Amino acid sequence: MPNLIPQPTQYIPLPGVFNLSPETAVTVAVADLQSLGELLAASLRTATGFPLPVRVGESGALHLALISDPDLGPEGYRLEVYPEGISLQAPHPTGLFYAIQTLRQLLPPESSPTIIQACQIRDQPTFRWRGVMLDVARHFFGMADLKRLIDLAAGYKCNVLHLHLSDDQGWRLAINAWPRLAEYGGSSASNGAPGGFYTQPEYQELVAYAQSRQMLLVPEIDMPGHTHAAIISYPELKGTTKSDELYTGAEVGFSSLAIHEKITYKFLAEVLGELATLTPGPYLHIGGDEAHSTPEPEYKTFIERLQPIVRSLGKTPIGWEEVGKADLDPATVVQYWWNADFASRAAAQGNPLIMSPARKVYLDIKYDPTIRLGQDWTQSYIDVRDSYDWDPLTILPEAKSDQILGIEALLWTETTATRDDVDFMIFPRLCAVAEVGWTPSGQRRWNDFRIRLSAHGPRLEALGVKFYRSPQIPWQA
Repeated sequence: MPNLIPQPTQYIPLPGVFNLSPETAVTVAVADLQSLGELLAASLRTATGFPLPVRVGESGALHLALISDPDLGPEGYRLEVYPEGISLQAPHPTGLFYAIQTLRQLLPPESSPTIIQACQIRDQPTFRWRGVMLDVARHFFGMADLKRLIDLAAGYKCNVLHLHLSDDQGWRLAINAWPRLAEYGGSSASNGAPGGFYTQPEYQELVAYAQSRQMLLVPEIDMPGHTHAAIISYPELKGTTKSDELYTGAEVGFSSLAIHEKITYKFLAEVLGELATLTPGPYLHIGGDEAHSTPEPEYKTFIERLQPIVRSLGKTPIGWEEVGKADLDPATVVQYWWNADFASRAAAQGNPLIMSPARKVYLDIKYDPTIRLGQDWTQSYIDVRDSYDWDPLTILPEAKSDQILGIEALLWTETTATRDDVDFMIFPRLCAVAEVGWTPSGQRRWNDFRIRLSAHGPRLEALGVKFYRSPQIPWQA
């Protein structure tokens, strides 16, 4: 097995190699695949310096085509490398995109790589939800940072970017009907760092960029707690006329929307309405976690009133596990992170689940006690093996396998303020999570993975990623 992450479902080595040359061209069977051909060619041009023109309607040394193979599903692909050429085939363009990511990893990471070992690969994911979340509310990150994260995550076949757009520390998306949310509520961040927000055209640009990398953007507006930035912008949402001050701390659980005020539901309808219009994907994340200042009966009322608002917008709500305390619509997705009792209630109601166990995939948790960045509230540390050695199908026994959509790694940013900080906390743990989401558990072996991951050190360095050099991995120089 070559040093591929995630490990493919099936890999067969063949004799010989394919040599890229200045005469190599990328060809696509139909014009609709030209953008994917250009994506492949651009990545190879960067690596080799070769011109690699893209041609439509012919078959060349590097050829992309759609095929009929229902067993591969919407994201599976076939990649065949022979001395005379390379074939990338899939039933859907998404599969071709992932074939391209695999082909890029088959190239050696050193400068001017031109030799690819002959092989046959047949591959498809175990789970359809393979996500990464970035909290941009506590610390704000600009468009370039988000696009870079999309590129890095998509390179490891992640397919969801979940953006935590609001919290006590800041509101990060302009809403036309409620402009002070971004203008005032977006002016702060944790520890006194600069705030900021995305304009609606910027958000739409980000959605389109994610789509071009086969990633679904899922926006989150957290409520009824984690709402201080909204409440200071519009105090009537708290049922008062007095505005509090901006908040830059780390503690949570103190804020709550006014559950019985009509303006609260006007606010929800208008904010979520604009967000739904801007978001072509099927999901809106409604938060629902750590609402410690909302009495439980009111919390249940709120969640039960909020779900039909989201559904009326043509979207499916996602909520953190606490929403399992309420009566849930059968389609509402529940994200498990800490309290198995709440998640089990949702599982018992038959709701779909996303698995994000804090002791496995919370990337804000320190690698070990010596690390400057990160937190330790889980009373444990998370190194690469912790993020790798678990099975999403068994971690919540009450859940049926067909309820589990997949997994998602999360980076909360109380201590993470810069691009380098994000790199350090996400990588290489996201590589482990990516393989958990893609590769069948029966094929995964830690000792094999750590060797494959060691070869990705030079790749990550070449991409400018300031990753953590875990002592669990025998990193290649």
